[in-house]
Order: sequence, then structure tokens, then C-alpha cells
Amino acid sequence: MLFEKTIDKEAVNELPLRIFEGTIHVIESFDQLETVIPKLVTSPYLGFDTETRPSFKKGKSNSVALLQLATPKESYLIRLSKIGLPADIRNILANPHIHKIGAAIHDDIKSLQALTFFEPQGFTDLQNIVKNYGIESLSLKKLTAIVLNFRISKSQQLTNWDAETLTDAQQKYAAMDAWVALQIFLRLKSELNNSGNQSY
Repeated sequence: MLFEKTIDKEAVNELPLRIFEGTIHVIESFDQLETVIPKLVTSPYLGFDTETRPSFKKGKSNSVALLQLATPKESYLIRLSKIGLPADIRNILANPHIHKIGAAIHDDIKSLQALTFFEPQGFTDLQNIVKNYGIESLSLKKLTAIVLNFRISKSQQLTNWDAETLTDAQQKYAAMDAWVALQIFLRLKSELNNSGNQSY
């Protein structure tokens, strides 16, 4: 299947809007983390994203507040602002056999390393692989439209990710961003397999 090279804003807005419909796990204690680690470490592919509370002051930046990891049916929102970056999570981020899929992930990884250093392995940036399909648009919103034929909302992007409690809208937004990155990757991987070329 051939994908469109690019898509304009008007065409994106004409597509149906989807929200995350899977199970969302908000992890803000070590006990909660312990219960989900077995699922995460046995997942060969995980959608990956982070969120940081925006700073509106020049020269000031905030620490990363949230790490999102998603499987095909579940999304895990790990509140780094409350539990830091525990060893169990660092081990996943450094495991070359667990493939973490995201878009424009360089800064995400740097922000995580600023909390506690780890050696990132097993990461795939969608912006690098979509070029193999002739796709020129690189934002997650446009990649979703081109590859999956629906649109996602970015309305919660600049909200307070350090809030004591994440709203339902924040949770669904954060869950969707990681999940949709994984869905894009799996769709591209399927197209590659169907074409008879070697898979990732």
C-alpha cells in the first residue's frame, strides 16, 4: 500500500476523531508499579512518550513529569513527578529486546536521563522509518492521519502534568499519544511484511 507523502491541516480535520478506548493505568506509587512491571517486561513492543509541564518563562524548563508506555490494549501512565525513574523502568528503557516506539524521541530520552542516567537501547523513532515509505510529514498527528486514517486531539498538550491528580482528559490524551505511536509502527511493519521485504 502506498501512503500519502503529506497531508494538510484541513484534510486532517476532516478525519474522524478517536480517543483511547483501552485500559489506562495511572502509576503513582511503587506498589502500583510492581503490579504492572511483569506485563511491561514481557511486551516485545511498547508505544513510548513523555509529558512535561510547559514553562512560559524564557530560559526556564521543568522536569519531565510523565512517562507513557503502551501495549496494543493498555496504556501505562507513570507519574515520574511522584516516583522518579525507578530501576525497573530504567531496565525497560535500556533493554534492547523491548522495542520502544515513539515520534521525535530524542528530547524525551534526554529529559528522562536528566532524572537518572540510563543507556537507552531498543528505541525506534517513527520519524526515521516513515521515510522508507515516502512519508514526509513527521508530526505524530499527521502520521496518524496518513497511516491510520483518523485524527487525534492535541488539546491537552500544554496542561499541567505536575498536577496532584491528572484529569480524565489528560489521561486519555497521554494514553493515546503512546498507543497511537505503537499502532503506526505495527501498521508499517505489517505493510513491510506483506510486501515481502524484511521486517524491522
